[in-house]
Amino acid sequence: MKADNTRLPSVAADPDRIDPALRRMTFTLIIGALAVIFDTTIMSVAIDDLAGRMHASLATAQWVSTAYLLALATVMPAVGWLQAALGGKRLWIAALGLFLVGSLLCATAWNAPSLIVFRVVQGFGGGIMMVLMTTLIMQAAKGRNIGRIMSLITVPTALGPVLGPVIGGAILHLGDWRWIFLFNVPFCVVGAYLAARNLPRDRPGPRPRLDVVGMLLLSPGIAAVIYALTRIGGSEGPAGLTVGLPLVAGLALLLGYLGWALRRGPHALIDVRLFRHRALASSSVLVFLSGAALYGTMMLLPLYWQQVRGEDALGAALLLIPQGVGTLLSRSLAGRYMDRFGPRPVAIAAFALTCVATVPFGFVTASTDNTALMAVLFVRGIGLGAAMITIMGAAFVGLKPEEIPQGSGISRVAQQIGGSAGTALLAVILQRTSTGARTPAALASGFGNAFWWATAFTAAAIPLCLLLPGRPGG
Repeated sequence: MKADNTRLPSVAADPDRIDPALRRMTFTLIIGALAVIFDTTIMSVAIDDLAGRMHASLATAQWVSTAYLLALATVMPAVGWLQAALGGKRLWIAALGLFLVGSLLCATAWNAPSLIVFRVVQGFGGGIMMVLMTTLIMQAAKGRNIGRIMSLITVPTALGPVLGPVIGGAILHLGDWRWIFLFNVPFCVVGAYLAARNLPRDRPGPRPRLDVVGMLLLSPGIAAVIYALTRIGGSEGPAGLTVGLPLVAGLALLLGYLGWALRRGPHALIDVRLFRHRALASSSVLVFLSGAALYGTMMLLPLYWQQVRGEDALGAALLLIPQGVGTLLSRSLAGRYMDRFGPRPVAIAAFALTCVATVPFGFVTASTDNTALMAVLFVRGIGLGAAMITIMGAAFVGLKPEEIPQGSGISRVAQQIGGSAGTALLAVILQRTSTGARTPAALASGFGNAFWWATAFTAAAIPLCLLLPGRPGG
């Protein structure tokens, strides 16, 4: 797909300066992406409340999140083909419209099953947007200032954990649950208007053929694996049929896709030969492993404050703000250092800081001072923000423009599977170590054990950072 060069951001005279047109394009995409990020983080505190208000079991209400997550992961591998077929601008506006329709439908849901179905519609739109946003910006940046560009792209990811749970808690405390979804509408409408004005037009080109066999192998394989991971903490446990069967089926489909893709080469839905790029391969592994450090502990932290300390959803969300603030503050500096020194040293320092700042949570009790924990969370947020910027930005080092869509898809899928795996593993550890706990002190001990595992996962990523690219041009 060829782009109209008269509308694309131009290369500035100063190679270290981000072109204003690229900043405008990034701002446009961020506005739309905020709807997806806020929706995900708001829902993280709303499941229990939704179960009560819809007179549904907690297991049924959990499908409100699970269905969305599965739809998100299912569509991600196809985004590269969709972009080539429709063009980036049209696909972005269409995905934003699909997410808007899904949000409006969710707000009109009359019971739990209808809400679950409408969340699938949302998930398809959101999955396209999260991959396409990175793709469009990286293609426009043409390989320059990747660190600084990633610091801009990750604004929604940084804002979501800060504001999303607080907004969700406030909505549930003050108003109707339907406003959780209506809250997305202004971002979708303004985002679509800005996209129509600011995104570059695509020139029509030859429409690529969809790799149907690859799609039938890869997307269900990813969805089955993620579904199995989300069921590990269920009543049947890791050895249950609801875990084992989809996990084995999913892995079999993924292995089948690997064989198919090696035969198809560049015509496959996702060209697995891209893993020959050491930067993309090492980044994908680190993004996967960071799931335990980011998503897993984001599950543990609010549960600790709610179950051990007796906080409500809004109170737990407010206590998490320092981590989000640290993440926001580290973005710009981490991106600048990545462009100057390369991803490797920044990632090593970031994961080391995250690891050190997770250690205190291994000692939590039922009366640990909240002020001290919030201070540690601020430091941990600085490390997490720098780590995510560097390992996600490293995925695009050395990729050709035509390889960026698939590279973006690989990175996002690794993030989704890693996040699900990290959350599931820490949930099982917490469940095993907290079984029989009848007092806040005993329950706090179980959380401490789970946090020690999270610390170990973070520490394991540090030596793997040595595989990332070093100083640019070095």
